[in-house]
Amino acid sequence: MAEVEIHTGHDHPGDHFAQRVGVAIGVIGIILAIVTIGSHRAHTQAVINRTEENDQWSFYQAKKIRQQILDVGVDLARTLTSDESRVQGVVDKYSKQSARYADETKDIEKEAHAKHDETAREEGRAIRLDIGEGFLELGLVLSSLYFLSKRKFFPVLGITAAVIGTALGVAGFLA
Repeated sequence: MAEVEIHTGHDHPGDHFAQRVGVAIGVIGIILAIVTIGSHRAHTQAVINRTEENDQWSFYQAKKIRQQILDVGVDLARTLTSDESRVQGVVDKYSKQSARYADETKDIEKEAHAKHDETAREEGRAIRLDIGEGFLELGLVLSSLYFLSKRKFFPVLGITAAVIGTALGVAGFLA
């Protein structure tokens, strides 16, 4: 009977370049995960900011409507009487409340504009992170093509795309 030799060790040297490409793919994958999480968080924050901005504008509208109703009340009180002294108390009360609403709406408007600016900044961050994520995914795929083709051209392109994606990701986190 013939002897069968079974090799249990993996002592052959292997493709060192493939090992480096494999490690690079792993690192690209880790960076991709970080940038993806950052992108999702930036989008979520942009939605939260937009909602808060919309809430401020709704609050602004409510105050403006109240102010306008009080102004109409003042006009009606003055128009429907021939003796203004009889309605002066109501006119003063409504005018004072209307002025208060006018002051409050200025502050609310400032807050709404600030939320709008925050939203725009966060959306800019999200876009940079999204594009960085795309380049990192491209780098991951291009680098992986080395294992099918054994052409060094693919990891070079892949790592270049990954470096661009990493730079955009860093820019997104720092913005």
